[in-house]
Order: sequence, then C-alpha cells, then structure tokens
Amino acid sequence: MKLITAIVNKEDSKNVCNELLKNKFYVTRLATTGGFLMAGNMTLLICTDDERVDDCIGIISKCCKQRTEIVPGTATLGLGIESTMPMEVTVGGATVMVTNVERFEKL
Repeated sequence: MKLITAIVNKEDSKNVCNELLKNKFYVTRLATTGGFLMAGNMTLLICTDDERVDDCIGIISKCCKQRTEIVPGTATLGLGIESTMPMEVTVGGATVMVTNVERFEKL
C-alpha cells in the first residue's frame, strides 16, 4: 500500500476529486494555505495499492495544469513608501509525495 499526498490548487481540487472518485480512489481532503501567495490549496490524502499509484498520479496530472495569473504585489519605493504593482506568478499544478504504508484499515 502507498499513501499519496497531493497538494493542489483550490480551483483544481473539485475536478481532481471527482475524477479520482470516478476511478474508485478514496480521497480525504484537507484545506491548506500555501506559503508564498498565502493562497488556498487542498491537500489530498489517497491510500491505494502499489499497482494503482501511476494511475492516480496520471489523474492528478491531467486535472492540475500550471497557469499564470496576475496578482497584486508590493514593492518598496524608498522612504517607507510602498506601491502595489501587479506581478505574474505561476499557479496550479500539483506537488505529489508517495510514501509506504505499513498498515491500512478502513473502520
């Protein structure tokens, strides 16, 4: 057994979860916040058989594409004056970690 931990953008999470459920993966969702943009993420916990890990990661990859967005940013102009300047950042995609599970029970 493997535990797949996937951190996905909040906007992608509904589509990812629906596709995983269609393919008989059981998903636990945790609302999380990213560090850089302080934006909403969803951390997905998925426990599955070793043989199905690649299928699961394929679904996540298909549903979580990276894209760029313009977000407000701040820049210091000197003398304590700050100005908000929009900046382009990459969002989306997924961070996926796979770990071994010694024991799994659904009670």
